[in-house]
Amino acid sequence: MARRGMKFGIFLAPFHRLGDNPTLSLARDVALIEHLDQLGYDEAWIGEHHSGGWEIIASPELIIAAAAERTKHIHLGSGVTSLPYHHPFLVAQRWVQLDHMTRGRAMLGCGPGALVSDAWMLGIDPATQRRRMDESLDAIMALLACDKPVTMKTDWFEMRDARLHLAPYSDPHFPISVASTFTPAAPTIAGKHGLGMLSLGAGLAGGPQGVLGQWRIAEETAAKHGKTMDRGKWRMVMNVHVAEDDETAMRDVKIGERLETVTYFEDVLGRPPGRSQDPLTDGVKAGTTLVGSPDTVARGIQRLVELSEGGFGGFLFRANDWATREQTWRSYELFARYVAPRFQGSLDTLATSYDWAKTSRQTILRPNVDALRKAFTDAGQDVPAEFITRVPLAKDAAAE
Repeated sequence: MARRGMKFGIFLAPFHRLGDNPTLSLARDVALIEHLDQLGYDEAWIGEHHSGGWEIIASPELIIAAAAERTKHIHLGSGVTSLPYHHPFLVAQRWVQLDHMTRGRAMLGCGPGALVSDAWMLGIDPATQRRRMDESLDAIMALLACDKPVTMKTDWFEMRDARLHLAPYSDPHFPISVASTFTPAAPTIAGKHGLGMLSLGAGLAGGPQGVLGQWRIAEETAAKHGKTMDRGKWRMVMNVHVAEDDETAMRDVKIGERLETVTYFEDVLGRPPGRSQDPLTDGVKAGTTLVGSPDTVARGIQRLVELSEGGFGGFLFRANDWATREQTWRSYELFARYVAPRFQGSLDTLATSYDWAKTSRQTILRPNVDALRKAFTDAGQDVPAEFITRVPLAKDAAAE
């Protein structure tokens, strides 16, 4: 069964096709977050990348600061901050500041760094990235505890009697999540500190079946460290596009998805492990890509809930430019109106009230009709014929 009050949002890498005006693309990203805030979405996670031509946001903090001034409710996180690229003391300081500036709407997403080309330019050996992420998160969590100075030394950073200048605005600190694909590294690190998880692997081949194993690794690790994993802090990430029917939805995204697959995931990234030759068609068939009507997309999320064996706290669109701006914004609106409420409990009482009123019509309607008729007869007037036609007795209505 779905968790009541599931959260929804986007994972905004972003993916902007080469040739698109980058200045306008950045402005469009902020405008999209504004749009989602107005539609009632809960979260937006913004990525950090430094090469490749497509994922053009270098500093999620800058986007978050800009979006925070233009929104009221949506929570804003990094999706993700590549911890090996930064001194952990500065990461902690920046996010504490954002925590204050957003009045508790900031979230820190953590990862080792997704693009090998980024690490290459920074002189970082890819073999060290997950270990560095673990060390960095150890330092960040120690700083956020605010109970004593932190002294640490590794082969890539050092802190001497370090302490935060500002304490976090949130108590005890802002939400922190670790991005996970298919290796055990991320769930192990998340479990070590009892943090949230962003399951990007849910959108990969075999992902829906594999996410439960990832979660169990996190739970087992958490237990060893005296921590507890909270399914409410578990997010699934998938490609999604909603239209009025399945055929329209597929037609909306087919050209844009193919352009992304060929010119970015093949030409630039060399087809990462687990990526299909035809990810759109294969993903829709396998349930790792949700493209279709509100009913189709809702069934896909429900299947994911069932495969998780206990549910999860949030579901994120992997934001993309597969469709036109108008089609994409319409997709988010259709989802907010007709899909999200099914998993948030907001329709339950309305459906119950509807069913009660419908089945109780005879009991409720008869006294009201009799009272209206009596109002005419008490005034010495005949009951108008049109009233008799338009408002039949309850017993007559029951025979309809």
